[in-house]
Amino acid sequence: QVQLVESGGGLVQAGGSLRLSCAASGSIVRINAMRWYRQAPGKQRELVASINSGSGTYYADFVKGRFTIPGDHAKNTVDLQMNSLKPEGTAIYYCNADAQTAINYGVTYWGKGTLVTVST
Repeated sequence: QVQLVESGGGLVQAGGSLRLSCAASGSIVRINAMRWYRQAPGKQRELVASINSGSGTYYADFVKGRFTIPGDHAKNTVDLQMNSLKPEGTAIYYCNADAQTAINYGVTYWGKGTLVTVST
């Protein structure tokens, strides 16, 4: 099994910055990709950014130029550096990983999420 634990959420003023972290642990053979999703109140969960094992990245249009997704493949961790935060960025942010273990291949795992609140 693989466990994902997020940290770094909190309250920040609009225009401010916040850095989220996600650490994967367990019987991991390989992580193929890690992602950050978010779910705002009353809305569907949406993809924010992702990074694959080749360090290729993807950013949703609504965060391009403001967020970055640094990852450490050796440590199985991924961060989300969020700058110029907007009130619509208030959401629970979830870490997600496609991981291979000794008994499973290509299973997607989720963390429990961390709350980010952006005040006006």
